[in-house]
Amino acid sequence: MLVGYVSDERYVALADVLLEFRSGDYVVPARSSISGAIYVDLEPGTYEVVLGKSGYGSKIVTAGITGDEPYQFRLLSDCLLGYMYPRAVVAGERSEFRVHAVEEYSLELWRYGATKEFIRRIGTFDEHGPRATMQITPDGDYTQSGVEWNKQGYNSKILGQTIVAPERSGLYYLHAKTKSGKFFSFPWIVAPKSPQCNVAIFASDINWNAYNSFGGRSNYIHADKFPPTPTINSRLELKRYTDSKHRTYDTESYAPLSLDRPDPYNHIDLDEGLKDPIAGRQGCHMAAAEWRLLGWMEQQRLKYDYYSETLFHFDRVPLEDYRTLILSVHPEYWSSKMYWRLKKWVFEEGGKLIYLGGNGVNCEVEFLDDARIVYQNTDWCHSEDNFGGDGQLQESRMDRRVESEANLLGVVFTFPGIMTAAPYEVIDDSHWCFEGTGLSNGDTFGEKSLHQRVPGGASGHETDKMSPQSPQGTRLLARGLNADHGGAEIVHFTTDSGGQVFSVGSICWNASILVDEAVSQITKNVIIR
Repeated sequence: MLVGYVSDERYVALADVLLEFRSGDYVVPARSSISGAIYVDLEPGTYEVVLGKSGYGSKIVTAGITGDEPYQFRLLSDCLLGYMYPRAVVAGERSEFRVHAVEEYSLELWRYGATKEFIRRIGTFDEHGPRATMQITPDGDYTQSGVEWNKQGYNSKILGQTIVAPERSGLYYLHAKTKSGKFFSFPWIVAPKSPQCNVAIFASDINWNAYNSFGGRSNYIHADKFPPTPTINSRLELKRYTDSKHRTYDTESYAPLSLDRPDPYNHIDLDEGLKDPIAGRQGCHMAAAEWRLLGWMEQQRLKYDYYSETLFHFDRVPLEDYRTLILSVHPEYWSSKMYWRLKKWVFEEGGKLIYLGGNGVNCEVEFLDDARIVYQNTDWCHSEDNFGGDGQLQESRMDRRVESEANLLGVVFTFPGIMTAAPYEVIDDSHWCFEGTGLSNGDTFGEKSLHQRVPGGASGHETDKMSPQSPQGTRLLARGLNADHGGAEIVHFTTDSGGQVFSVGSICWNASILVDEAVSQITKNVIIR
């Protein structure tokens, strides 16, 4: 009978996995098929199961075999991975490094600003047992529960794997290197104990987690829940590719995604420099792109304190003590709690918001606890108009559940312009943001870009535009020249409390800030003002 399936960390079917089902002196061997299926004659019951395959870590688990619902066995490939948990902390607090390696590795702490700055060596790690630094993942869907690394066999307090966060706020990276030369880097966000300047910047870590597919699910692959069988060929099986409308979101219910997972998409190569092209498909809108803004800030001698979105959600950012907040690149997913707090700061407390990104605050999330997030995509199609039960056009997933983010940002993501890039054209050269640029109406800027996934200019990848819900008095300053009227719109407005919002509406903006003089000068003008 079919007793289960076996898959890797991507939920890809593994063939020719050797298994033993043990119950006392009773031992039944088995081997998985090309679909990862395990067919074996067993009586329903609880078994000790041994699994192994070349290139993957062997393990021993206790599994309940019922004969009704196939058991999902999971193996972890022989690779180098790591993450910090928690990924965002305040200076002086501790995080645990959780590294998967099948050989001796060393670990160093670096800070990513104007340069990659070496902070200190953490140490060299190995153990007496063979492959003892190899981690073990749970079976089943651990995208919901977390990978639970450093849980089994990590009992010695002498060999603790925690680090105290440095006093200086910023984006830190841990560099792991194995004895044979493998390299993996993973981020760590360190916030200040108390505000050190007037400007705060948020890392978009809720968005990072949405794209993280480690374990086989993300908010883009199997967004609602795990399918019953592991993947054999993604183009033939995944809804993302088989649905004629390329729909990912077609339900009102979504399983959570855990923050307790490594995030390979935020790895930055050892030799990648600040001004190097952002080559990766995901790096161009995640931590690697956000680093470009931080590095540029430090080159311009503009001070900032660094926080994460998750810290903001859990009331660990004293927003009232800051004059200016910067969101950058792709802050797509926010909780309603975060949204209303930020809106109050801008509209009632005189806060100044600089939005240097695209497709931001577009979808509501709910935290089940400090590690599990539900992404409330609803039944939504990005490429078509979406209407509510009252027949009214809804501008975004956030609009469906909270209100349109255009009420706060002045702009909202729309489908035209997606996956294109182009320069901007100046619309209103009388605005102070253009001071020192020499630009006049009709001139273009933002031609240069480090964005390699969608090259072509500072307006691109995903773009936001003004809408009927933009605040009264929102001023259009420039527009991207993307095809099909898909260009991002740069806008500015003020509030009765003295608050201000400046939005560029483009994921690609940060990729131009280090290489395009006009983009750099405009951003500097806004931050200084």
